[in-house]
Amino acid sequence: MSDGCEHYEQVCKVEFAAIHGKLDRLDEAIRGNSKPGIQVRLDRLEEAKRLWGRLIWIIVGAAVTLALTGIWQLVAGT
Repeated sequence: MSDGCEHYEQVCKVEFAAIHGKLDRLDEAIRGNSKPGIQVRLDRLEEAKRLWGRLIWIIVGAAVTLALTGIWQLVAGT
């Protein structure tokens, strides 16, 4: 049975430590460590996209209203 323990000590223990380190770095990247992580940055991007969408609709609505008002003034002759 000592052969299995030696294998663990020589190979598995090092591999598990490397995997654990990589998982810690992934967790830090996703959650952030006293700085914005991927999760926060994605939320900010999604919010910015929503704001840009609203802004575009406001601009389009204003342009359509202006165009229809101009057409109405031409047709009505005022």
